[in-house]
Amino acid sequence: MWVYNLDPVLVHLGPVEIRWYGLVYVAGFFFAVWWLHYMAKRGQVELSSDDIWDMLFYLMIGVLIGSRLFEVFWEPSYYLSNPLRFLKIWEGGMSFHGGFVGIITATGWYCRKKKMNFWKIADAMSFPTLLALALGRVANFVNGELVGRVWGGSWCVVFPDYDMQCRHPSILYAAGQRLVVAVWLAWLTVRWEFRAGFIFWNFVLLEGMGRFIIDFWREDTLYYGFTMGQIFSAMMVVVAVWMLVLRHRGDVKRLFLNRKELERLEEA
Repeated sequence: MWVYNLDPVLVHLGPVEIRWYGLVYVAGFFFAVWWLHYMAKRGQVELSSDDIWDMLFYLMIGVLIGSRLFEVFWEPSYYLSNPLRFLKIWEGGMSFHGGFVGIITATGWYCRKKKMNFWKIADAMSFPTLLALALGRVANFVNGELVGRVWGGSWCVVFPDYDMQCRHPSILYAAGQRLVVAVWLAWLTVRWEFRAGFIFWNFVLLEGMGRFIIDFWREDTLYYGFTMGQIFSAMMVVVAVWMLVLRHRGDVKRLFLNRKELERLEEA
């Protein structure tokens, strides 16, 4: 058992606070900039440096708007009673599903404006996005939020600001799951060639599955036995499976064949 006693604030500068939570997303933004430059050098995306900075600005806006607006599904009375609370992003509370919708909307809009291939950009953004989200879950833990369900195991955590019961550190489970999936997406990106969109749908499928499973250890309001996150995640899984079957059956087969078998099939 461990009693939570972390300080979510890194530095106090008078009335200004620099929080770990905010720093994680700033770091994620700059890592995405570096990654897209790397992908452009490899020829996997056709983006200039100006394109990258412009696009990520739109994506950042999309993530912030979407992730905050979707918080209303989790705490409707808290946000609707005082809409200004949507602006207090430094306090935490960033819905993954909302941010996901926001980033897809912003990417789609930008790609249409610049006449770019949406699926190639979505593939390129999948790894840095999920890596940032994994670190974001660590920041959630530092904030002492999104606690797990009551449990008496050896690594349970007490969150005194919530109650004095020992709970699953479910948010760290989510961080670990996302880190594993992020590594998988990075490996697919640099080691294989697939039809555009395949890596993105891997992102949607594996993140949806991971969130659905891990939410069984998360303390949250239940609707017919499931959390709101599980409901949204189940939708992600269904759509991802459908798209993989519809568009990427050949890509799926490539994952289960070694290179010699692939070469033999391509020569046949």
